[in-house]
Amino acid sequence: MMQPNSELIIDYGLVRNNIQFIKDQISPSSKFMAIVKSNAYGHDLDTMVRALNDSVDGFGVVRLEEAINLRAKSVLPILMMQGVYSIEAYDELKNHKIWTTIHSLAQIPLAQKYLDDLIFWIKINTGMNRLGLQLHELEACASFIKEGNVLMTHLACADNPRDEMNQRQFLKFDEAWKNTNQKLLRSVVNSAGAINFPKQSHDWSRIGIGMYGGLPHIPDLKTAMSFRSQIIGFQDLKLGERIGYGGRIKTSRNTKLAIVYCGYADGLPQPTIDGTKVRVNNDIANVMGRVSMDLISIDVTDNPNCAIGDWCEFWAPDLSINLTTQTNHLIPYELMTKISPRVKRHYVNV
Repeated sequence: MMQPNSELIIDYGLVRNNIQFIKDQISPSSKFMAIVKSNAYGHDLDTMVRALNDSVDGFGVVRLEEAINLRAKSVLPILMMQGVYSIEAYDELKNHKIWTTIHSLAQIPLAQKYLDDLIFWIKINTGMNRLGLQLHELEACASFIKEGNVLMTHLACADNPRDEMNQRQFLKFDEAWKNTNQKLLRSVVNSAGAINFPKQSHDWSRIGIGMYGGLPHIPDLKTAMSFRSQIIGFQDLKLGERIGYGGRIKTSRNTKLAIVYCGYADGLPQPTIDGTKVRVNNDIANVMGRVSMDLISIDVTDNPNCAIGDWCEFWAPDLSINLTTQTNHLIPYELMTKISPRVKRHYVNV
């Protein structure tokens, strides 16, 4: 075995497959904005853009540096989803032909100076209560209500189609759009919204987590990253022995423990609970004991053929990241974006 290392394998072909699945759900006339903020949710922004330039209609980010970097690699529309706040930033948007967002009255005086230079997305608060203008504040945006600009909102509960919040938000959005004399394009749905409310896809669908395979309960959407590391040791334990820092768990039988070369410094959640499912040599095994900085312990008592150098997979296309997140009350966004730089990357099907 060569020197072991944790590995992250990103399959951009799976991202494109996920995109096509989502496109098949939404209106054929709805344009697809790929949300690639936070380094494409940990999937490497530069490579992601190369992989998707022919598959999507635009890109969404939240940092100006991301947008400028992206513009050097794509001629597609780029949206700054949280807007900008200075003349210098607006000049950068103008120079690089980057779209931007207005979500508060405080942004309007400066934005008006660039009214004829940029495409503006006007974000209204229909119930998320995070960013967005109140409906009565739309009057202050009268000069921005013109062809090419977009009215947008963000859904709070789209992952639960039975939540009444969804219909309240749709009604508020429709009211706001009518108040603009229906002159603006519309953007409502995120990933969950595209799946659960495809009739709300309108002119632009903003798709993030679904692209990367992080929506639970949708088996057609595959986790596009595989996170794995190698076994570097074993311990044979007797009934009743404690494992790891704090001795959190005792063996309930004679146990074979595999020690895997991966820990929270690589991106595994430190609070990962006992019983979290992983895979060793195509067999499911369980986490046993506390995750440490560089190591994790796996119960391989029922996996007798594993050896030093064998791979332990934490998530993969056929071992959904949602198994880990649901077991540990986490969200896939967090796991995807927290993989450490020291983890070796492999990019396939770009």
